[in-house]
Amino acid sequence: MSRGAVPHYSAGFSLIEALVALVVLSIGLLGVAAMELKSLQGAHMAYQRSIATLAAQDAQERLWAQMALDDACPTWGRDSTTSSLANDTDWKQEWAKYLPGFADDSVDELDNCEFTITISWKETRFSGEGDDPEFTYHIRLPQE
Repeated sequence: MSRGAVPHYSAGFSLIEALVALVVLSIGLLGVAAMELKSLQGAHMAYQRSIATLAAQDAQERLWAQMALDDACPTWGRDSTTSSLANDTDWKQEWAKYLPGFADDSVDELDNCEFTITISWKETRFSGEGDDPEFTYHIRLPQE
């Protein structure tokens, strides 16, 4: 071998090797994009669940306020002849702004000042992910 000659085995990458590396890189980038999409979906669902929790807490606080006004166990959805701080129509209209397809039958009164608050909505952003979400909260207000 002469002094200035380069050995044949270190001539560099071939075109095929470069294309294979490009395909592997492309597949990796597609995986990263799919993970980003799933994380955005998860963030949106977490946002909606947070809104549902706030709606249930708001219903509970309205029932507490009604109990303080009436000095008795409240009834959800009173008519206009009695105090109507726990008016379910106002509550539903307020939270329907944030949750699409907000349920119409959300608060059920049980015995002994117990209530079941069911928050359900339509999942419109990611169709095909399963059933529409529904959260159920049970609360009991203290009695004397």
